[in-house]
Amino acid sequence: MIPPETHLQIGSLLFDDLDQIDLTGPFEVLSRIPNATYRVYAKTTTPVRDLKGLRLTPDATLADAPRLDVLHVPGGFGQEAIMEDEEVLSWIQKQVAGAGHIFSVCTGALLLGAAGLLRERRATTHWASFHLLPLFGATPVNERVVVDGNWIFAAGVTAGIDGALWLAAELRGDDTARAIQLYMQYAPEPPFDSGTPERAPRPILDQARRAVAGITAQREATARRVAARLGIAAANL
Repeated sequence: MIPPETHLQIGSLLFDDLDQIDLTGPFEVLSRIPNATYRVYAKTTTPVRDLKGLRLTPDATLADAPRLDVLHVPGGFGQEAIMEDEEVLSWIQKQVAGAGHIFSVCTGALLLGAAGLLRERRATTHWASFHLLPLFGATPVNERVVVDGNWIFAAGVTAGIDGALWLAAELRGDDTARAIQLYMQYAPEPPFDSGTPERAPRPILDQARRAVAGITAQREATARRVAARLGIAAANL
């Protein structure tokens, strides 16, 4: 827990075609952390659209971001387009070097991998990309939230809320996280139990895998190319 009198700078990365819940789910938690400034950063201040068309506006550019105490990296289909974007990857590297806590959601973990930051880390990501983590030197852990020191990895999409609550507890204590959870009335009781590959009926899982087969293959090709550039592919392919 960080002393409550210490002001925190919390920042989220924003890019086109992300999955907005990767951003907005954690936002509901992180924006309520006491004595903290929360802002969203992107390459430009031009509004972007998420995968389904929701318009989102950055607060400031990457260049204008201060040294962040907490870096939040979301995922989504748009992650693929910036896996080899040196400007964004360099910014992530710089922020990670100074941040006290790093938090990824979904395929945001692959962006950390592309920045060369996952070696020897326990991590998780969306189930469709879980098999790619070893390409970046990570140890994949099939859990909804994985904590590795001051790094927190959340699996796909809605897991970001869980991860953000873990982070809130790390930053300001369990009671602060509980109060935020209560305000959000976050007590999920889904009508179906098919939220993981292990629990989903086989026909539903097969259909879901077919639906993401294209982006999964594209991600794998990019991940292998980036991992080779990082010099860690040979040991993990």
